[in-house]
Amino acid sequence: MSDIKAWTGRVGPPSTGRPLPVPGIAALLWLLLAAAAVLWWLASDMPAEILSYEEDIVFLGIQHIELVAWAGGLAILTGVPAGAMLSRPAFRRSAELILQVFNLGTTIPTLAVLALSMTVLGIGTVPSVFGLWAATLLPIVRNTYAGLRNVPTPLIEAARGMGMTAGQVFWRVELPNALFIIFGGVRTALSICVGTAPLAFLIGAGGLGELIFTGIALNDLPMMLAGAIPTALLAVLTDFVVGRLQIHLVPRGINPLR
Repeated sequence: MSDIKAWTGRVGPPSTGRPLPVPGIAALLWLLLAAAAVLWWLASDMPAEILSYEEDIVFLGIQHIELVAWAGGLAILTGVPAGAMLSRPAFRRSAELILQVFNLGTTIPTLAVLALSMTVLGIGTVPSVFGLWAATLLPIVRNTYAGLRNVPTPLIEAARGMGMTAGQVFWRVELPNALFIIFGGVRTALSICVGTAPLAFLIGAGGLGELIFTGIALNDLPMMLAGAIPTALLAVLTDFVVGRLQIHLVPRGINPLR
């Protein structure tokens, strides 16, 4: 008997080899970008001009980190409890309406929030921290609320059937299962905070925005890049650190990254 396969009526495309996966394409593009940056660094005088602001970068970078730490820390301390409270059955009907109040910090431009806080709190670090806190708050509250609301109902009912109290159900079942989504909101919020913090210079709080906006005003490209490049690197580093915490702190059984 001849070995003949049945024809199904469909003709497949000619085999041209295995296509390059999307992550591979992204990695290739990043590699090309990094190579171009290295070539530019070696061939241009710009790096030496940027490094001439080394002392300013260190001093203002510390101020920048302090602003982000205060605003981001306060956003976590207030946003997670607020999202947890809104996820309770008592707020089920009014939760979305209350979330729109938190949304004001994101809807209103950050510069306007800083200007409004300056009119009440004056000039300096305090109004800057308040404005950055308002701009950072929504992703944490929203993700905490969504994570806790999306915990599978059978898990909660099983925990109650085992005799757990409401507090035990929250701490031992709901919060661990929502932790991955909560960390996603924290990562987004802190990245927003790092990228928005340069605006705090405009109301007297310092930070890397001093180099960015002064460089723009003086048409001094090296000064502007001396503030912009460290800001971008801080945002990437912050996201990486929080991402590693997300991998190691979220329990293994409910962490899709482990």
